This record gives sequence, C-alpha cells and structure tokens, in this order.
Amino acid sequence: MHKHSRRLLRGIGLVCALALGATACGSDDGGSSRKAVSQEDIQAALKEGGTLTVWAWEPTLKQVAADFEKKHPGVKVNLVNAGTNADQYTALQNAISAKKGVPDVAQIEYYAMGQYALTEQLTDLKGFGADKLSGTFSPGPWNGVKAGGDGVYALPMDSGPMALFYNEKVFDEYDIEVPTTWAEYLDAARELRKADPKAYITADAGDAGFATSMLWQAGSRPYTVDGTKVKVDFSDQGAKTFTDTWQKLIDEKLLAPVTNWTDDWYKGLGDGTIATLVTGAWMPANLASGVKDAAGDWRVAPLPQWTAGAQASAENGGSALALPELGRNEALAYAFVEYANAGDGVQTRLDNGAFPATTADLRSTEFQDTAFPYFGGQKANKIFAESAANVADDWSYLPYQVYANSIFNDTVGKAYVSDTTLSEGCESPARARASCDKIRHTEQAFTVRERRRAAADAAAHDAAARGWRPRDQRDRHPRNPHAPHRKDRHDLHLLSRIRRGPDGARRPRLAFGAD
Repeated sequence: MHKHSRRLLRGIGLVCALALGATACGSDDGGSSRKAVSQEDIQAALKEGGTLTVWAWEPTLKQVAADFEKKHPGVKVNLVNAGTNADQYTALQNAISAKKGVPDVAQIEYYAMGQYALTEQLTDLKGFGADKLSGTFSPGPWNGVKAGGDGVYALPMDSGPMALFYNEKVFDEYDIEVPTTWAEYLDAARELRKADPKAYITADAGDAGFATSMLWQAGSRPYTVDGTKVKVDFSDQGAKTFTDTWQKLIDEKLLAPVTNWTDDWYKGLGDGTIATLVTGAWMPANLASGVKDAAGDWRVAPLPQWTAGAQASAENGGSALALPELGRNEALAYAFVEYANAGDGVQTRLDNGAFPATTADLRSTEFQDTAFPYFGGQKANKIFAESAANVADDWSYLPYQVYANSIFNDTVGKAYVSDTTLSEGCESPARARASCDKIRHTEQAFTVRERRRAAADAAAHDAAARGWRPRDQRDRHPRNPHAPHRKDRHDLHLLSRIRRGPDGARRPRLAFGAD
C-alpha cells in the first residue's frame, strides 16, 4: 500500500478500534428500581449492626473500615480483595450470575460502571437520597456514577483529572519550553528527539484508556445512548483533531516503544529518556515509589490544550463504591459507602495518599498548599484541582467499555510496536473488515434479558478458560493498583474472550439483537 494511504487509514483506525465493542452491544435506560430508604432506616441499621462484605482493592479502605467499625461497634466489615479491576469484575459477574456470594459493596471503575448499571445489577442510590450529593463531587466522577443515565449507581471514591508530568531537568538541559498546546507538544517532541536521539517525549505502545481520555479532552463525544440503542460516531472534529496530531507522533517515531508499568518504562522515566507523562492526578505516589532516583527532577504542568487559551480537561482513572442489586443489608451498606466517600472516611483516605473526588477537599487551602518533595516542593495539587474543575461532564462510556478497551489492546495496540498498521488492527475482527465507516455509525441493541444472558455466558466462559481464582493482595500490581496484572496485560477485561464463528472469523462472544 502507498505510504500516504497507509497513514490516512491508520489515523481512522485509531478511533475505529474504540468502536468495536459497540458493534457487539447496546443499552437501554434500565437500572434497578429505586428503593426509598430514609435516614431513619439507615440509622436503625447502624444501631442494629451486622456484617458487611466489601470487595475492593483500594488500599486506603483498610483503615476506613477499621474506623467505621470503631464508630459503630455492632458492625463488622469484611474487606475482601477479589482481584484488581478485571479480576474482580470476573468474580463479581460470576457471583451475580450464580446469585450466590454477591458482596454488599463493590469497587467499580467509572469506565466499567455502565456494564453493571445498565443491566440492572446495581442499586440506584437515588432511593437513599444520593442525588442530593451531586454538589459534593467534582464533575467527572459524578458523571461517571450516573453511567449515562439519570440514576446514581455508586458514590465516587477517587478521581484522575489529567495533567502533564514532565522532567524539568531534561527540558532545561535542551532549552525546551514546557508545552501549553498539543501543537507545542509535537514541536517539543521533535526538538528533544533531534537533541538526543535516545530520548522521547513520552511512551505509548497503545492504551485504550489514554486514547479515550484524549478524545474526551479534544471534545469528541463518540458514544450516545438513546433508549435501547447506543450510537457510535467517530466522525466529529474532536476525534480528527486528536488522531491527526497523535498520528504524527507515531509516524515520526517520536514515541518510546515501551509499554507502561514495565521495568523499561520505569527506567526511562528515571534516566530521562522518557520526558513526560500525560495521565491522572493519582500518578505522584507511583513516581515517588517507582522512580526514586529522579526525585526533584520532575514537575507538573496543566494539560496541553487543543486550542490556545482553552482550559479543557478529562479524567483518566478513578473508581467508586456501588451496591450490587443482589447484596444484603442495603441500608447498612449505604451507610458505609457514604462514610467512606462523603464522610469522615474521605480524610482518612487522603491522609493515606488517595486523591479526592470531593470538591470541598479539592478546593481546600490545606490540600492545595501541600508541597510535594518529589516535585521539588511544587504545590501540584493546585494544578490537579483546576484540572478537576475543568473536566466536561457530558462524556459517556460505552455500556461495555471494558470489551472495547480489550479489542483496542489486542488489535490496534500492536501497531505501535510492530509493522501492523492501525488500519489493519481495525480490520482484524470480522465485524470491522467490511468498512470502518460502518463501525463508526453502527446502532446495535439488545434487551436487558439478552444482555444478562450474554454477560453470564461470557463470564462463565472466561472464568473456565482462565482457571480463575481470587487473588490476594500480593497479586496486585506492585506499584499501581489501577494497572492490569502483569501476566494478564493483553487479556484485560471481563468480555475480552473471542470465539470463532461459523465462517472461521474471530468475533466477540456476545448475543446480538439489532433493532
């Protein structure tokens, strides 16, 4: 294929990959029925006491649970680490399908919320009065727990407003200005590569979560939900703006061909050959623990803008605490969730290194004036707080974003580290082979019952194939609890299993029912 044509198709392919999951599923405006639970009911449950089972991998919840038990002596909180993100989702789906062993509270990341909320597997917390807490949380996380609907399916626990982390020592050495726009970022990448052929502006071997966040900031809104249909359209200007710029970084070999969270990645961050990170505000602790030798070299700057003078941001990461519909002791469970995420537990988590989703904490002088020794004493929280306030609250994830992300890593992600083009990655599954345009404008839907059956079938198949067992704390990623388990790097999510169809083509193990 002619080189120019390959580049053109590759730019389209980058966003096509994110749409693949949508060809397999739709959504409706389901969600569980709203159960009216008064504050009197909650106080009565606390007085009566009981045992709660909480599935979560977030480490700061251990102290929160202990404090909650101390405040309410009749309550016992069993904090269970059923695995990090994908592993827990597999276990949770299995428990829901079996209607046995479902926890009272479960940690769920924002991008995965729709998979449970829109299949009526989570309790709508409006019945507990949670909708009155809308002003308590920053825009991105609150939007995340609404899961594209009008319910409230969890309370935000943390957030990941994005910022630019950069190695000031490297920028000063080569007299490179800190970029304020993505055009300047591209120029900085070229300057750095020219000054030091071994150095790169950043590392990107293909990451669906990062691409999603960048689309969000660029103003792209590719996913819309209308009743029982989900529409996917990557033809907007925001998607084009992002892919045009990022494709230049790929084509000009300005990105380090290193996978995030690997030893080579940490080495590059430490020796200056990877000069920036574009990620969420939860990153400082990971730098401090994983790149100790570069302490004092790194700084934080606002996220570069697509338009000079703008202040748009996006979320990258973060999770919430939800009440599975089949859990017990709902009033007691909600009392714990509210304590952990909107009560005294918030300060406990902040004291132990968590990043808040609560606006009061983000705006507080104490929080914003915190100096980071790793960043040379910089008060980086001011940048993070401003980023959180500038996150647009109209973003929607796919109902099965976990599946779409998995397709990205299995296909398009290979284009960053091999001769495979992004367009070839887009065409890999049979459903994309006919036309990327067809994918970008697909509308598919199926009923709640069909989706439940499909999810249960996929979860059972996935668990059997993986020989699933719960992982203890030692199985979490040693440096970043949000990162995938190392040996599961390319097998990330609940619905990532693929089977062969009658025509021999690879296709997702999901049921269809187009309207």
